[in-house]
Amino acid sequence: MSNANPAKKIINNPLKCADELFEGLVLAYDGKARRVGTRSIVMNDLRPDAPALLVGGGAGHEPIYHGLVGKGMADGAAVGEIFAAPPPDIVLEAAQAVNRGKGVLFLYGNYAGDVMNFDIGAELAADEGINVKTVIIADDVCSAPPTEKHKRRGVAGLVPIVKLAGAAAQTVDTLDELVRIAQKACDNTRTVGVSTKPGSIPATGKPTFELADDVIGLGMGIHGEKGVGLIPMCTADELAAKILDLLFGDDLELKSGDEIVFFVNSLGSTHMMELLILLRGAKPILEARGIKIHQTIVDNIVTCQEMAGVSFSITKLDAELKKLWDLPCESVGYTKL
Repeated sequence: MSNANPAKKIINNPLKCADELFEGLVLAYDGKARRVGTRSIVMNDLRPDAPALLVGGGAGHEPIYHGLVGKGMADGAAVGEIFAAPPPDIVLEAAQAVNRGKGVLFLYGNYAGDVMNFDIGAELAADEGINVKTVIIADDVCSAPPTEKHKRRGVAGLVPIVKLAGAAAQTVDTLDELVRIAQKACDNTRTVGVSTKPGSIPATGKPTFELADDVIGLGMGIHGEKGVGLIPMCTADELAAKILDLLFGDDLELKSGDEIVFFVNSLGSTHMMELLILLRGAKPILEARGIKIHQTIVDNIVTCQEMAGVSFSITKLDAELKKLWDLPCESVGYTKL
C-alpha cells in the first residue's frame, strides 16, 4: 500500500488554519470584499434591490467556495472549518449581509452537514424576515445512479454552476428567476473524479484514506472520502476515455451539436502538465461525438489539500445559459474576461 506522509505544510497552528486562511482570503480581494462576523465574506459593491447569491461550505478546498465571491460570481460566502460545514450562525450572518430586500439563494454542495446547517440558517433568516430559497449542487455521477440523483455529492461542477448563477444574480430581478437558472445549471452539469493519492487534514497530518500504487480511486469526495470503487492504474489517454464513458453513460443526454463548458480540475497536487495531457486525450473523443466545447477551463479550483487526482465536469449550454456564461466575472478563484 502507498501510505506516504502528506506534504509538509507551511502553516502556523494546524488548529487555526480555517481562520487564518480566511483572513488571508479577505486580504487577497484587495478591498473588493469584506469580512462579516465570524467567518463570512461579502462583496462591497452589491447590485441594489436585487436577489442575492450566497454560497458556502467547509474550508480546505481552496479556492472554492469562498474564493468564488466576486463581480459576476457569488455575492457572499459562509465558511466552515477544514472539511466541515459552516455553522448556522455563520450562515445567518452571511445571509443578513448579502440580503438587499429581494431574498437570498443558498447554493451549496450536497453533504449532510451542509444541508442541515444551511437549513437551520434559512430558518433563522426567515425569523429575521429574509426570504431564503435553496438549490443544492449534486453533480457527482459516481456517488449515486441517475434514479437517485438527490443523493449525489456536489463536487467540481460547482464552479460552472456558481459562475452561471452569479451571472444570473447580476441580471434577474426576482429570487424565483435566480432559483430557476441555478437549478437549470445544476441539472445540466455532471462530474466524474478520480484520485491517485489521498489528501490530509492539517490537524492530524494523516492521509484520509489508503490507496495502493497500482490502482486509481474512482468517485472520491472532496472532503477526503476514498471513493466508490477502484480501477487499474492506466495511461492518461485511457483514463480520459474511461471518465468520459462514465459521463456519457449518465442521463445528461449529450448529442451531436450540443455545446458545453469542459472543466478539467486538479484536486490539489496534480500538475498542470497532467491536466493538459488529459485534455489532449479527451478533446478528440468529444469532437468525434460532435460535441462542441464553448469554453475549456483547466485549473485547480476545487481541491482537497494535497490530494492527487483529476475531475472532468461537463455543463451543457442552451441559449440562455450560453448568454450568461459569456458575461465576464472576477473572483480570486475564477475570472472570465
